Amino acid sequence: MNNIERRDKGMPYISDDEIFKQQKPARVLTQKLNTVDRSDFDAISKLVKELLGKSENAFINPPFYCDYGFNIEVGKNFFANYNCTILDVGKVVIGDNCQMAPNVAIYTAGHPVHPDSRNSAYEYGIGVAIGNNCWIGGNTVICPGVHIGDNVVIGAGSVVTKDIPDWFIAAGNPCKVLRKITDADRKYYYKNNEFDEEAWAHITEMGLACED
Repeated sequence: MNNIERRDKGMPYISDDEIFKQQKPARVLTQKLNTVDRSDFDAISKLVKELLGKSENAFINPPFYCDYGFNIEVGKNFFANYNCTILDVGKVVIGDNCQMAPNVAIYTAGHPVHPDSRNSAYEYGIGVAIGNNCWIGGNTVICPGVHIGDNVVIGAGSVVTKDIPDWFIAAGNPCKVLRKITDADRKYYYKNNEFDEEAWAHITEMGLACED
């Protein structure tokens, strides 16, 4: 097998000329994205669409960094805030309505632990999956192979090394489940602060105030 085939099977591979050739289009597009007029939202949206391919209403606040772009699959209404990095050696699949705060990093890439093995130049990429309706807090790092379920909140500064199940808040280094998200959380926008009547009426009009 060549190194592209090895990489795509999640096997150890070496970044050779063909690997670097595959990275060039993403480097061109991220260079454009990261130097575009930050107030030109239409231009940003078009570059994001070109970089990520299949996406609907996706938006990224530059700067943004990735290896390939074509290995990132996002659902509807994806948003990533400033300085997001996705090392998409392995496939990164993100569901609908996901938000990422500034400085989120998703790493599918890794290297052997033993220095002799690492010095061989072999590396690997193991995919990451994030479900629907997730909010990833600022400065979070998601490590290779992690699966995050639906309706999950990851607290700021977390290092996610293990899977997180649906409907949980998790945080820390290493990231651990803290508690389940319940219907009691619906009326609060921050800790013990409830939505005001005007905002809650608007949420009700949108059909989001009733139990699932």
